[in-house]
Amino acid sequence: MSGTLLLCSAAAFGVTTQNFQVNATITPGCSVTSGSGGVYGALNFGTRSGVDGSRVSTSFVPNTSLSLACTPGVSVTMSINGGQNYTTVRRMVRSGGADAVPYRLYTSGTLAANTEIGVNQAVSLSYTNSNNITLPIFGAAQLTGFSPAGNYTDQLTVTLTW
Repeated sequence: MSGTLLLCSAAAFGVTTQNFQVNATITPGCSVTSGSGGVYGALNFGTRSGVDGSRVSTSFVPNTSLSLACTPGVSVTMSINGGQNYTTVRRMVRSGGADAVPYRLYTSGTLAANTEIGVNQAVSLSYTNSNNITLPIFGAAQLTGFSPAGNYTDQLTVTLTW
């Protein structure tokens, strides 16, 4: 008679438990989220009379489809170039002409000299909501009082650094 002997060991059916690590590293940074258009905003001095020789001011209006958000605590600076028409000052130039209206940028609506934003000058941004950081840009244009009618424009580039 022949037979088969089957031996079962509890060790063959053993269960073991081990741990493993789960990690994440969050690096500081910022994100510019854009919608359509890719233009960050506008500084619009409005419609003025050609014989107006006053100083007019306005504030930067961001494009609502664009937003700037940073990791909380990140130091952010902005700098703004001289624009397309810079000579010794930023200038808006009349479309189809050479006539210009000079303007200056500031970080405060007071337009005080110590808040003027120089060409490519690094300006620290302060914020309370890291998910909605706004750019403190205010402008003042000195109308000449003898400007020919037309649309006066310039295009600036803002650079954000963190």
